[in-house]
Amino acid sequence: MAEAHQAVAFQFTVSPEGIDLQLSHAALKEVYLSGLRSWKKKFNQLRNSFVTGVYPASPSSWLFMVTAILVTQYSRLDPSMGMIGKIKEHLPEDWGAYKSEAYQGLTVLSALAFSTGLWLALIVTMRSILKMLLCYHGWIFEEHGKISNTTKIWLALVKIFAGRKPMLYSYQASLPRLPVPALKDTMQRFLESVRPLKTDAEFQRMAGLARDFERTLGPRLQWYLKLKSWWASNYVSDWWEEYVYLRSRGPLMVNSNYYGMDFIYVTPTPIQAARAGNLVYAMLLYRRKLTREEIKPLMIQGGLPMCSAQYERMFNTTRVPGMEGDTIQHLRDSKHIAVYHAGRFFRVWLYHNGRLMRPRELQAQFQMILDDPTPPLPGEEKLGALTAADRDPWARARQTYFRSGVNEQSLSIVEKAAFFVTLDTSEQGLQGPNPSQALDAYSKSLLHGRCCDRWFDKSFTLIVYRNGKSGINAEHSWADAPIVAHLWEYTIATDAFMLGYDANGNCKGDMDSSIPPPQKLQWDIPPECQQVILQSLSVALALANDIDFNAFPFKEFGKGLIKKCRTSPDSFIQLCLQLAHFRDKQKFCLTYEASMTRLFREGRTETVRSCTIESLQLCQGHDGSYPERKNQQRLENVEAEKHQNLYRHAMTGAGIDRHLFCLYVVSKYLGLDSPFLREVLSEPWRLSTSQTPIQQMELFDLQNHPDYVSFGGGFGPVDDDGYGVSYVIVGEDLINFHVSCKFSSKETVSVCQHTSHAGVIGCLNGCSAGRAW
Repeated sequence: MAEAHQAVAFQFTVSPEGIDLQLSHAALKEVYLSGLRSWKKKFNQLRNSFVTGVYPASPSSWLFMVTAILVTQYSRLDPSMGMIGKIKEHLPEDWGAYKSEAYQGLTVLSALAFSTGLWLALIVTMRSILKMLLCYHGWIFEEHGKISNTTKIWLALVKIFAGRKPMLYSYQASLPRLPVPALKDTMQRFLESVRPLKTDAEFQRMAGLARDFERTLGPRLQWYLKLKSWWASNYVSDWWEEYVYLRSRGPLMVNSNYYGMDFIYVTPTPIQAARAGNLVYAMLLYRRKLTREEIKPLMIQGGLPMCSAQYERMFNTTRVPGMEGDTIQHLRDSKHIAVYHAGRFFRVWLYHNGRLMRPRELQAQFQMILDDPTPPLPGEEKLGALTAADRDPWARARQTYFRSGVNEQSLSIVEKAAFFVTLDTSEQGLQGPNPSQALDAYSKSLLHGRCCDRWFDKSFTLIVYRNGKSGINAEHSWADAPIVAHLWEYTIATDAFMLGYDANGNCKGDMDSSIPPPQKLQWDIPPECQQVILQSLSVALALANDIDFNAFPFKEFGKGLIKKCRTSPDSFIQLCLQLAHFRDKQKFCLTYEASMTRLFREGRTETVRSCTIESLQLCQGHDGSYPERKNQQRLENVEAEKHQNLYRHAMTGAGIDRHLFCLYVVSKYLGLDSPFLREVLSEPWRLSTSQTPIQQMELFDLQNHPDYVSFGGGFGPVDDDGYGVSYVIVGEDLINFHVSCKFSSKETVSVCQHTSHAGVIGCLNGCSAGRAW
């Protein structure tokens, strides 16, 4: 095959005259350039590790300190208070042929050692001070727009000790550890959160279980948890990744993976290969910035750093199935991507002659794949279904059929790719006679596709449709949605505003015609494995067909009007969701709102339990069943403040659910059974919600290009009888919603469309009208 010949750097023949080497100079040049690039990358990583390791100082500050100390030695000053002399006494004296040379050498070396030690001591001191400063969270509980003098002084100190020009991981060593909440506080907050969901008798029973747990088993479990918090960087994150994600045996598709959408009202080019070329190139630019740590750490409140640990596994990462639990395989580098089109898998190299391939060259590669008439091999077309269904059958099939030969080689190419690309054969977007239904179909396609045309195990799959629309599907275990959203914002903004297209819709720039074509992967899938693939596809299709999805823009008003009402936009939307759910089911439910704990090292998420006594009273008042309707304005203010306080507690490590989860894990390790923890962790989240904020507004010009912004993203329902709601607040006058549920549910199927669209819109308008009283 052509690919095999391209991979050979030399050939040789044996003749009576000896061995005749037939060197391929082009191949040897490629080997040399590849090695050179690899060494350059290692050098850059080493340099970045050093710069990050000494932050907030810099290498130039070390040179300045050494010079200053040496100058004082020759000016007969001793800022070391005799320490340089003590160091000199312990150094050998035979440094030169003459005593004067030896003395000068010892003096310089002693001053160098002292200044280096002083420099390192200052770094440790500054980091320790910064870590103590970042443990202060009083600022988050202050009223918006009113900053106390204490917080002003604190912010000034943070700016002094935080340094300048940080790299992506500069603050990691300075971030505080996630604290373990007091057991009593967690019990109190938990009981408060379930009070609106239970009858008096049910609540008294739960309160009895909680008091018994707090008095007996709880303190012992808490002791082990505190011990872990002193030892580990984060007492939650490793257990959260392992037990919530990697040990889950259900399908990743719908249940775990989530998606991000393209521009809705604009398609930069209708040419599929061109759009794929620009998007892939933009992602590779992002990867290069990530490798060089040129991405600035996310800051809030004008200068407070957030943890950047989740960025590390964005590229070159795959989730590998196992029988008892999956593992995350992450490589430091990958020189290719895996591409799926019309049932075939391909490898596309990302570098040529030691440089990154240009967008026009990537477009040519994708166009070759689109034009390739080769049919899929037996079992190849639906192979991706193994990653869409239950994990155990996939783990067994991987062990049985993909451990040797071409199957092992091809699977290794897919799993070791920088990321996965699907050139989808369908068209999506706002099209056809019913744009609303088209948007719903677009959402479902990004969430699960045809169940076999995405590789759900990869850290993310880039999806490019035949009409140029695109999207992204991400695996959840390695990172949370804001990390993928950061990549996606950069990608679509770079594609539209920096790279662009020519008048014919093709990628700009030149191309090298000598670049070899993509390599079609080979498979030898036996009939028994094909049967496993079909069974997995059947499971995945049943799950996908059960999902009802509704995505829609709300344009009546946005955060601009909500802020004029002096309330938090997120609190306002959460109240509307509670009201919509109440009108749908005439009852309230346990509600999950995702919050982040990235103010702490290796922090991920925490739960905000948005259904409160205050929201219950307010929802009943909106429907006229609450007698004191005249107090609605006061109740709305109280409810908004209550929600914001719940969010603040979650962000600052005082949430409920991660603490209870870790206590449960400790109880399992100890072999102890807790009726309280067992019941708490089995309660279903009937309403699961998440806001996806736009993090890089500077990339989008909403004034001049209001249509050039992503529609946001969504996820499947967490509970079979519940809803999954994702929303993104865009600018001042737009809120995009993504709502999911299951057709099979008797509680949601008949009213899903009403609740997800008209119901939410009615509640938003109703709440805003109430605000206008």
